[in-house]
Amino acid sequence: MSEVPNPRVHAQILPAIAAVATRTNKILAIGSVTAKGTPEAIAPVLPFEVRATVRNYLDGKIDCWFFQTEGYGVVFIMNATSRAEAHEILEKLPLGVAGMMDFELIALGPLAPLAMLIGTPPRP
Repeated sequence: MSEVPNPRVHAQILPAIAAVATRTNKILAIGSVTAKGTPEAIAPVLPFEVRATVRNYLDGKIDCWFFQTEGYGVVFIMNATSRAEAHEILEKLPLGVAGMMDFELIALGPLAPLAMLIGTPPRP
């Protein structure tokens, strides 16, 4: 998986915030069903998907999981230090293997820019 720049980053607008380095410790994974993921195709795979997802939760790889109420898909908050790590985990899930689910991955970390407000330099 190549590291594509996040379109939500506006470094030219907020250069001070862009200069604050923070570590990634969570990944927001927004799953969407692909064209291959018809209800008929997903139904027999779903029990395996649920068991694999529960295993990842019990292994501490998935912290929280949700179903999108406005759309169709899942949202995970994952314990991972990179989008590549999260991608590797998600591609091993049965719907990922079958090409029926894609994920948008967003790296998350501590709100380091708050350090500017209290006069303490953030720790990398």
